[in-house]
Amino acid sequence: MALICLVLSGAALLVNGLTLLGRVPGRDSGVFNVLIGGLQLVLCVAVAVTADGSLPALFAIAGTFLFGLTYLYVGLDALFGLGSVGLGWFCGLVAALAAVFAVLHVVDDPVLAVLWAGWAVLWTLFFVLLALGRSAVGTYTGWALVLASQVTTTVPAVLGLTGHWPTGPVATSVALVVLVGVFGGAALLARKTAAHPEEHRTPATVTA
Repeated sequence: MALICLVLSGAALLVNGLTLLGRVPGRDSGVFNVLIGGLQLVLCVAVAVTADGSLPALFAIAGTFLFGLTYLYVGLDALFGLGSVGLGWFCGLVAALAAVFAVLHVVDDPVLAVLWAGWAVLWTLFFVLLALGRSAVGTYTGWALVLASQVTTTVPAVLGLTGHWPTGPVATSVALVVLVGVFGGAALLARKTAAHPEEHRTPATVTA
């Protein structure tokens, strides 16, 4: 279930990144986020109900709960104009918890720890953009979402679903290098976008 939700997260992050870059209308993105977030929460509740109090099982879906709530919140905000400040502070909480999850997985699954570190950075960007109102990071956040959506969610999910989840120090090192490349590449693309604004539409709304 976690891997399926990871695929869904990849789609949501991609669409949200394109929304920030002005390529997807806010309302379209809102509907999509409500669907993704709602589906993830339903799947998580189903697992929680059948977990019979198993702490490992509940821990495994804790992150998915947070992501599902984020997407649902983003969708409702886009559709009903609820205001993004509360969403931003929630994203700050998710970022902090993602950092904790990264530390907790260092020993048992270092590649997953790297992924959690990447998600912590993404949700920190949401916090800075929405809670602190630093619109200057909007374009960078959009590109970071577009690149990270596939590298940190879709690709790992496909590897896991096909029984090829990466393990070992080499895989961990590769994951770290790729993650640095994602955020470095986002900076280059954001700089290019700023240099040629006529090639990009300005987003009408700012959402995670």
